[in-house]
Amino acid sequence: MNPAITGISSMATKALLAELTRAYVQRSGHQVEIESVGGVDAAKRVQSGEAFDVVVLATDAIDKLLAAGRIVAGSKVDLVHSGVAIAVRAGAPRPEIGSEDALRRAVLAARTIGYSTGPSGVQLAKLFERWGIAADIQDRIVTAPPGVPVGALVARGEVELGFQQLAELMHLEGIEVLGPLPEAVQIVTTFSAGVCAASGHPDAGRELLDFMASPAAADAKRRQGMEPA
Repeated sequence: MNPAITGISSMATKALLAELTRAYVQRSGHQVEIESVGGVDAAKRVQSGEAFDVVVLATDAIDKLLAAGRIVAGSKVDLVHSGVAIAVRAGAPRPEIGSEDALRRAVLAARTIGYSTGPSGVQLAKLFERWGIAADIQDRIVTAPPGVPVGALVARGEVELGFQQLAELMHLEGIEVLGPLPEAVQIVTTFSAGVCAASGHPDAGRELLDFMASPAAADAKRRQGMEPA
């Protein structure tokens, strides 16, 4: 019996990896078990030497793990490009967000603004700084705890205007996705993968990542709100 391939990822790719691993299991007979947690926690666990076969994170986090020797040199593959979308609670007023100016007005008008601790949240904070409104809205910012979708806070009414990657918003109940960030300020995160240096099955892990990066995985990536890298 083939050994199970184990992995860890951030929450952003949870639904995508679930779909891709199901397809891979049918093709290969390998079992695959991928745990999805907050991205910071996932990186820490790989950095500490916890034994996973593969890791999927934002590309800069993968690069740091590569530099630290926690990922096998030459095993990094880019999987998807993931853009940020905006959501409100189901049934709530839908502010105009179609242009940069309209989005800025919507942010200033919102009672609470939510984003994640991940790469998109960092970039949004920089955008608000660039707009010159960071000080005005700092008391209204709600940062979702690691592993908790921003959309869940929106659905509960704790956040009026929520920002997170489309892939993390599109399947949640109780919210309405207004659309993507305007193109002029869109934030795109590339998610990459690598074989962990602590892997007990590096060849099997590499085969899994080859499949995830192949054209056969493209349709699943688009279904989950992302673009193939």
